[in-house]
This record gives sequence, structure tokens and C-alpha cells, in this order.
Amino acid sequence: MKAVLSKEVGGPEKLVIEDVAMPEAGKNQVLIEVKACGVNFPDVLIIQDMYQFKPPRPFSPGGEIAGVVKAVGEGVTHVKAGDRVLASCGNGGMAEYVVASAHGTMAIPDGMPFEEAAAFLMTYGTSYYALKDRADPKKGESLLVLGAAGGVGIAAVELGKAMGLTVIAACSTQEKVDFCLSKGADKGIVYPTGDLDRAQQKQLSDDIKEAGGGGVDIIYDAVGGDYAEPSVRAMNWEGRYLVIGFPAGIPKIPLNLTLLKSCDIRGVFWGAAVARDPKAHAQNCAEMFKLYADGKIRPHVSNTYPLEKSADAIRELMDRKAMGKVVVTM
Repeated sequence: MKAVLSKEVGGPEKLVIEDVAMPEAGKNQVLIEVKACGVNFPDVLIIQDMYQFKPPRPFSPGGEIAGVVKAVGEGVTHVKAGDRVLASCGNGGMAEYVVASAHGTMAIPDGMPFEEAAAFLMTYGTSYYALKDRADPKKGESLLVLGAAGGVGIAAVELGKAMGLTVIAACSTQEKVDFCLSKGADKGIVYPTGDLDRAQQKQLSDDIKEAGGGGVDIIYDAVGGDYAEPSVRAMNWEGRYLVIGFPAGIPKIPLNLTLLKSCDIRGVFWGAAVARDPKAHAQNCAEMFKLYADGKIRPHVSNTYPLEKSADAIRELMDRKAMGKVVVTM
């Protein structure tokens, strides 16, 4: 079978495509013929050895896939050969076949295209866990989403609206803000790119306060860097700041701000939460599929690439050009 391989540390240009041996499903595993593979920011990091998990090389990037079950290992009863499924596989998804754990594999609705299924679980799973389980949202509260046009960001916009929140989308361009408004955001903010000086940070904080009517209750930060502190400064009393990711760098937030606002900084590690409480994850997935069936959420696949162009797909995320999800198709 063909697979995209990371054989040395580096950017997408270091990836190669080679023929490799077909994997086999072991105990509590599922062999899946991959039809589509969602591309996520961890794929940018993992090939550069910058992610928290470093699989031994050679490995294929791609942590979420959709496809058809070809075989199941001992102990697998909830799916069978021929079933349409999605799966979280950590890595290995940019290949014609992949082996996934049974607990990370689930059937998808008949009407869900493979491209949407491959763009569903990681973004909506992360954002649903963040908002439902970590943010304690209350209907009518305000939600600021930093990096709102990206995969997890636009999922947070849609889910925030479905939860009855007032959603403010913050992005690097007006085009991205307009995209978020078309997906249900109530308001939008364009923030500057690069390193922000103190004046730019103060202006960003003022812009957030104005959009939120004096402040915001929940901050979903998928950007980090210089955007974190001004966002916290714009937080309402007893607000909740959700730590999602750091493409702009790991921020340093003065803790006196949490005292002055009696607010919380809450980490969001969805992958670990799934492993620690699979029953809660299964319940969340059922609720998300219901939202999908009701038309309240739907993955926005902005671009697709064939397997041989996987490096270009990862580069699109690396250069922060994606709006919604990028998917590699087989």
C-alpha cells in the first residue's frame, strides 16, 4: 500500500510517498481502508518533532480518518467489515490503510460523506469538550474565539451558537471574519499579525471589550502568543479562559489578572480526557452527531488534496491559510 512518510525531522517538504507493508488488525484493533484523512495542526508539529508525542520514524502523519472497515481483531464487536467509520488514530492516517484502536473507532451516519467524517471528530470533539465540559457555559454568555476561522475555531463558533452563546470571532483578516459571520458568529474582530507591541495589545483588549459590551465571559484561545494577555484583560468577572493551542507561541499571563477578575484559566487536553473517561466521550459524540443530524453543525471542508499532495495540505495549515478543514482524499 502507499503511505506518506516522515523519515526525517522537518517541514512538509521532507515528506515522501512510498510503498509499505499492509498492516494487520491485532487484538482490540480495526483495519480500515482510508477514504479521507483530516489535516490538523498537530500534523504540522509532529513531523517537526514539536508535538507532545513523538512516534518512532518512519511514520505517517494524519490523526483522524474516515473509511471502510476491512477487518477487525479479537475482541472487537461494535463494528464489522464493510462498516463506514471514522477513527482517531494519533498518526498513520495519510495512507491507504491504517490500524486504529477499537475504542477510537465508531460508525458514522449513512448520510455523512467521508470528507466530512474525516473533518469531524478532532475539531468538534476538542471544541465540544472545551465548551461543554470545561467552560461551564450559560445561555446568553459571550464567547470570544481566537483563531476562529481554523478547524477547531470554526467548530467552536458553531457549537457556541448551538449552546445559546453570543459568539465573537477574532481572526487575522476580514475575509476570515466574514467567513465566521457566515457560519453564525454574531460579531467579528480583525487582529494584527506578528509580534504585538503594548499599544497593539491594548487596542486588541479594547476591541474585545467593545465587541463584548464591556467584556467577555468565555475565551477560546487557539492562538496563544501575544493575543492571550490582552484577551484575559478583556474578561468579565468570573470568566473562563480556555487554553487550546499555541501556534503563535506559548504565552505568559500575569497571574494578578486572574485575581483582579476572579477568573479561571482552564486547560483543554481533549485526547487525554477521551482516554481517561471514554464513557463521557461516547456521550459527547452521540450529542455531536445529534447536532449534525439537526443541521446545527457541519464540517466546512475548504480544500481537498489527493494523497500524493499531502505535503501541500499540511503546508496550507502551516501557513495559516486554511478556513475550516483541509482533507486528504484517497
